[in-house]
Amino acid sequence: MTLHYANMVSGIFRKRPNRFIAHVEIDGRMQVVHVKNTGRCRELLVPGAPVWCQHSDNPARKTQYDLIAVQKGSKLINMDSQAPNAAAREWLAGGALGKIENLRPETVHGDSRFDFSFTLHGKPCFLEVKGVTLEENGVCAFPDAPTERGAKHLRGLTEAARQGYGAYVLFVIQMENVKYLHPNDRTDPDFGAALREAAGQGVRILAVACHVSEDTLEISGSVPVHL
Repeated sequence: MTLHYANMVSGIFRKRPNRFIAHVEIDGRMQVVHVKNTGRCRELLVPGAPVWCQHSDNPARKTQYDLIAVQKGSKLINMDSQAPNAAAREWLAGGALGKIENLRPETVHGDSRFDFSFTLHGKPCFLEVKGVTLEENGVCAFPDAPTERGAKHLRGLTEAARQGYGAYVLFVIQMENVKYLHPNDRTDPDFGAALREAAGQGVRILAVACHVSEDTLEISGSVPVHL
């Protein structure tokens, strides 16, 4: 299944005063645009970069546009932080892991809230989704900024696996034509350690790339994970 964006327009990124907004030139006019990703994205949001924004018809909004995608060299990268979960839901429902039942979002287990729960071959399972936009020379890394929450999720999945549940991490790489993904130990060594511990305890670590256009995103295939 493909995630579609309506009412898309092109623009030129100029600056990002804070995590939530950007200044984008659209049709020769400067617009204040909502950024749907609170990560750093410094390697993406470079002054002069071509971007694609979704126009909203809601008159009550403070901003008329959402920043959805950015061109980085030859790669078009979706940076909508809500897109990976939507794509993952379709991927799961489409049978990527097998015939699942009882697919539910936002499920609490212990002191963690996981993105999805489901039953696979009679076993209850949890899956956490991580969107990836950080890439260099075809190699992707996660996270792009320290994430205590991310490491906590991994430890929760590790504990669930020890308890006999199925446990998965799915890295949704929001671009195509990448070589592999690895934990960004330089930026967040705690996350990397938690990911390796999770893998050692039976949590399945998966990564997929996405075909991205100016107005669509769709999971296109698996990507190796190097721990």
